[in-house]
Amino acid sequence: MFTEELKAFKRLGFRHVLLQVLNFASVIASGLMIWKGLGIITNSESPIVVVLSGSMEPAFYRGDLLFLTNPANQLYQTGDITVYKIPGADIPIVHRVLETHDTKPKQSSKTASISAVPLSRQRLLTKGDNNYVDDIELYKGLEWLERKHIVGKVRGFLPYVGYVTIAMNDFPQLKYALLGGLGLLALIQRE
Repeated sequence: MFTEELKAFKRLGFRHVLLQVLNFASVIASGLMIWKGLGIITNSESPIVVVLSGSMEPAFYRGDLLFLTNPANQLYQTGDITVYKIPGADIPIVHRVLETHDTKPKQSSKTASISAVPLSRQRLLTKGDNNYVDDIELYKGLEWLERKHIVGKVRGFLPYVGYVTIAMNDFPQLKYALLGGLGLLALIQRE
């Protein structure tokens, strides 16, 4: 089945194979740099996420690709759709802010002025649009979400594009077959 490709691979020579490996490594490194650059620009550890459940239907469906930002100087408002991650949980959760709780720090008389609540003091309660109850049970002992738990605010989405990710997670053999096939193509291609 792959006899011709294997013969072509043997004919390429060591230098050409090394060049192909370096090209493949540069493509991977470029992808990682773009991902980290997006993270810095959006102030989010994960600027793109995939909806994995139906808890936000009808706003977002399973497989939708979400684009996030985490504005450092803005408070979250009731109704904002956020992505959060609880310590010890691997999967981020996409839910709507149901309630905000802003605690104001004590101010001395010298600095008494009207100012916004510091972002680190804002607490959030969330709920999935398709869920009957709020997310307190998901918080694993926390009463409120804090700013440090928030991955980002949803700014846009592409419907159903994330199904590729879901398929690769549900069927790990597919993921390894695709990665192996891409690696083999990168080595065999003569360009």
